[in-house]
Amino acid sequence: MQELIRGIGAFLLYLIPVVVGLLAARCLWKVPDELFRKLLHFVLLGIYIPVLQVFHTWWNAVLFALLVIVFFYPVLALLERIPAFSAFVNERKHGEFQSSLILALSTMAVSITICWGLLDEKLLVLACVYAWGVGDAFAALVGKRFGRHKIHIPFADHHKSVEGSAAMFVTSALSVLILLLIRGGLGLGSCLLVSAAGAAAATFVEMCTKGGYDTITCPAAAMAVILPLIHLLGG
Repeated sequence: MQELIRGIGAFLLYLIPVVVGLLAARCLWKVPDELFRKLLHFVLLGIYIPVLQVFHTWWNAVLFALLVIVFFYPVLALLERIPAFSAFVNERKHGEFQSSLILALSTMAVSITICWGLLDEKLLVLACVYAWGVGDAFAALVGKRFGRHKIHIPFADHHKSVEGSAAMFVTSALSVLILLLIRGGLGLGSCLLVSAAGAAAATFVEMCTKGGYDTITCPAAAMAVILPLIHLLGG
């Protein structure tokens, strides 16, 4: 119980100043809508850092993720009844933030269970999730600004662009590579191979996923590639 309380405290110490600062920036400097959405996206990704640092048992970290859903879901449900809130945070459809909360924290719980609980690999939690998270943010920013060539392959979301997907692949691979190098256990060549394969899997699945479910499908795809490859390469 003490560990759970410390974890919640660390979460609030991270979340409150970051969110307040971001909201202030939105008000004072008129941060563009898409950039603001992706900054919120990075705030969500940042939650993994205090969680993995403070918690020493994976099951408490999973319990924490589920408690965040239970607490924040009704809060968001109330806020989303206020038209000014939806406009301020640039909500694309009613209930978007509630749905995103469930998907994101469920992904956290599953990735922690598999990578940390089963494999005792905290850093691989970050590698699998950031293979999606970092790349997805840059895919949206680059795609919105420079995406002139739409993707027309079968099963792909035709609203997505080659430029956005390329940005996702590069930034996803770089994120995974950095985390694998910090983790150790593999040579540079193997780290490059695993990073490229994981990023390719996440990028392809992101291209084909609609309705915001890439929050789950992309980390799952990255995990399905990264974990076996590391094992096969002796890492």
